[in-house]
Amino acid sequence: MSDSTLKGILLAFAAFAAYAWSDASVKLIEGQLSPFQSAFFGALFGLAALPFIRKRNDDWRDIIRTTNRPLWILRFISSGLGAITSVTAFTYLSMAEAFALIFLLPAFVTIMSVLFLKEQVGIKRWSAVIIGFAGVLVILRPGFRELSTGHFAAIVAGLCGAISIVIFRAMGPSEKNISLYGAGLLGTLVICGVAMAKTFTPPDMEQWMFLAGYGLLGALANVLVMYAAKYAPAAVIGPTQYSQMLWAILFGYLIFGDKIDGWMFVGIALIIGSGLLTLIRERQRHVPLPTSVAAADQNVAVAMTPQDDTSKT
Repeated sequence: MSDSTLKGILLAFAAFAAYAWSDASVKLIEGQLSPFQSAFFGALFGLAALPFIRKRNDDWRDIIRTTNRPLWILRFISSGLGAITSVTAFTYLSMAEAFALIFLLPAFVTIMSVLFLKEQVGIKRWSAVIIGFAGVLVILRPGFRELSTGHFAAIVAGLCGAISIVIFRAMGPSEKNISLYGAGLLGTLVICGVAMAKTFTPPDMEQWMFLAGYGLLGALANVLVMYAAKYAPAAVIGPTQYSQMLWAILFGYLIFGDKIDGWMFVGIALIIGSGLLTLIRERQRHVPLPTSVAAADQNVAVAMTPQDDTSKT
């Protein structure tokens, strides 16, 4: 392994650790603020990443410029919805359970790639999809346990993240990173800003601290992912995203008092195995890979690839 690849992998592990800490920060708010409000301020603090996402030859107006306006608007909407549902999922579920369900994202990507991009998918990728949904059934065990809004929200969050990846694949590398990132931020700010207007509650000092941790750590993670992709191929750094599950289990045990039973461990293993199988097959087929499938906010250009010019830092 080259020094450059190792550096990329280490940066990726750091990025997904930052994502996990970001998710833990919004969970610590414990639903005292509405999901709209938490997602709004998370996106507001996420603006801190823009100077690093912006490339030397980018204009600030490129945030709203695009090569495909309908798909840009779809990302705008799906990012706002993804941010709301992911905050909801982490509020009502244990971190491990929320992550496990959001990790269905690769299965959703496979299905949507067939439906909308007309990709040819073989038996191995379909098997991965089936394994992933089997893992969900093991975790949820419908009929044997009570399902909550958090379970539905986590699945919708994964679906919204998958939409962003399919949009990237459809738009291709000609779309600027700052445009993809901008669509996600603006979508969350506008949708959540309107939704929270009637129920706005001023955060107290402790809540401001958690909101800042949620947004700024998410922004840091986005930047670290971008730099990781400069040093190592996405196919190499892709599997590191599952390290978030280790953080989730650790935080759940030490901070939130979560307990994971044997069935959940089986379900988590099936879903992670499904995702890894998908990553392996897509690596073999040279398909663009997602850099993150479980950030609490979906504002990162989830299929971001490094551009030739250097970041303006």
